Amino acid sequence: MKTASTTSTSTTRHHTNNTPSAVANPSPYASAAQTKDLLAGSLAFRKARLEADDMLSTDMAADLVGTTRVTINAWIAKGRAIGLTQTRRGFKLPSWQFEPVLWDAVPKLSKALGTTEGWALLAFLETPSGALGGRTPRQAIEQGHLTRVVEVAGAEGY
Repeated sequence: MKTASTTSTSTTRHHTNNTPSAVANPSPYASAAQTKDLLAGSLAFRKARLEADDMLSTDMAADLVGTTRVTINAWIAKGRAIGLTQTRRGFKLPSWQFEPVLWDAVPKLSKALGTTEGWALLAFLETPSGALGGRTPRQAIEQGHLTRVVEVAGAEGY
């Protein structure tokens, strides 16, 4: 009886998913396979980004700015610096954030976005935005448009 019920449910699901209504109105949810692919792609992207030439360890960042690793970790926790979590212990930091024009921008963006999470800050800074004429927020900041970028970061929906 259990087998018949499972078969019946499976057949019903299969039939329902192939109806013209289901095809015309596809589910807004990703399938399990799509979710698995998305997560695998995200992990591969994150690993590649952590290994990029512009990334620094906390020790390297401390040496660059003349401070200690403890201070760098405190800056990350406060949203003063972008620290990307790794699969193992510690952080990696994009070196370009220590340029004067970006260094002043990071805490403002962290506050506007309401997060200190490094991957969220990095994604915002490196993703082209229609509100910025197709430029990334990082490019816009480097071109002197910090105020506009902070406005975009604080806009509803980000």
